[in-house]
Amino acid sequence: MKKWFKRITAGAVAAVVFGMALMPQGESRAAAARIQVSVPENRVPAYEQGETKTFVLEVKNNGPDELKNIKAVPRLEGEEGQWPFATDYQSYEEGKESMAPGETWQASFGFTARGDAAPGRYRVVFDVSATGSGGEDIGGSSSFYVNVTANESGKEPDGSKPQGGAGESWQGAGGAQDGPAGWTAAREVQTEGGSMAALAGSFENGPVTGGGQASSGTVPRVIVTGFDTDPGEVKAGTDFKLTIHLKNTSKASRVSNLLFELAAPTEGRDEQTTAPAFLPASGASSLYLDQIGAGGTADISIQLNAKADLVQKPYSINLAMKYEDQNAAQIEAQSSISIPVRQEARFEFSDFEVTPTVISPGEESNVSCSLYNMGRVKLYNVKVLFEGKGIKKEELFVGSVEPGASAAIDAMLEGEKKTKGPEKVKMTVTYEDEAGKISKAEKELQLEVAEAVETTEWEEADMKPAPSFPFVPVAAAVLAAAAGTTAAVIWKRKKRAAEEEVLYELDGPSEDE
Repeated sequence: MKKWFKRITAGAVAAVVFGMALMPQGESRAAAARIQVSVPENRVPAYEQGETKTFVLEVKNNGPDELKNIKAVPRLEGEEGQWPFATDYQSYEEGKESMAPGETWQASFGFTARGDAAPGRYRVVFDVSATGSGGEDIGGSSSFYVNVTANESGKEPDGSKPQGGAGESWQGAGGAQDGPAGWTAAREVQTEGGSMAALAGSFENGPVTGGGQASSGTVPRVIVTGFDTDPGEVKAGTDFKLTIHLKNTSKASRVSNLLFELAAPTEGRDEQTTAPAFLPASGASSLYLDQIGAGGTADISIQLNAKADLVQKPYSINLAMKYEDQNAAQIEAQSSISIPVRQEARFEFSDFEVTPTVISPGEESNVSCSLYNMGRVKLYNVKVLFEGKGIKKEELFVGSVEPGASAAIDAMLEGEKKTKGPEKVKMTVTYEDEAGKISKAEKELQLEVAEAVETTEWEEADMKPAPSFPFVPVAAAVLAAAAGTTAAVIWKRKKRAAEEEVLYELDGPSEDE
């Protein structure tokens, strides 16, 4: 019986894997983009041991149709059984009856951090499900990070290692890779039909070394509680302002003479293009802060420039901190933040080829051009729409276009009604990026729809052939005249010869002489 059960289970798993392999990429990405799950301002919630706070999920309907029976349920087991919150109930669930396209709903959960939860970072997972307009089930899981800190009376171990540890893998636009120690994985949204790595910023605090003992018996620690960028979306080749939020976790000791050093990873394919991913727009990469009071917070800011040829994915910045406690003891700490960088889509169209440029209602004109992807990002689900006066709308699906590749746009436009001379026809091209965000571009051409040319019917009289030239009689007359002339000439010659002969006989000498 067990063997049969194993065989049935293996067959079901194989069928599911085979079905997912056959699913078109466009459908997989479309399913992934139906529901977007995030947290307010993309901040990582922080809880002290024993603290009760509200955890808010933002669920957005990104699809074109209404969603019903929306539910958000946390997985209480967490990652590897490490759930950082006290479980007062058997299950937690928040729901909403319906959501219109583009609507955002906030699901709130009241969580209390466990008193015995070790300080560090935890991953929490939420299952979000809904019913589509066609009755289909739409669902997936989203994971987020939560920071737990020691309370006032608790002792935070030096060099405590957050959940996940060094060398944790992250997944971005370029696929799964191994990150350096202290790297925080980018949030990944798992949905039916595949996974989509979201370009979400994150941060992680490393170990603390050195320092004396404060009155509470702990080493004062400065941690990163979050960061902001201005503008909010960092684009390759542009300047942005980075603001890092800091907190002194010690309730008894202030820290002073804080020196911060920022170091970005080196990117580039050769010696000519190798350079740090982020460089200060002006000045140095060092920042100084006078002091942070016990339990206090502070911000540091720097103007940076993102390298123009960066691949679209998150990039880390290591933050080295040196400061002194109230006894002037030297303390060093390490933190890192992950900043997602986006590449602008860049493409061009070739000139239109229109054949013919003038058509009649019901006739078609062939319009073609090429799309050249000259950027560093892939264009997904490229669609083309032609619309204008006098023609029927025509829509084409081109598919995905890789960086450095081209795609042909070839359409047959049918005339519908007469226009007053050449009219503008607009071509609208829409495409998606890795996150499912839809953008568009437009280009125009000229096309005229004229009245059909009417064919005139010939009258029966007009259809009669014109009288032909009388070649045969004329030729006969010419031959007869020629023959008569020839005969007359011959007769005259014979008559003259006879006359000359007679005269000769008369005038000539006789035989007697």
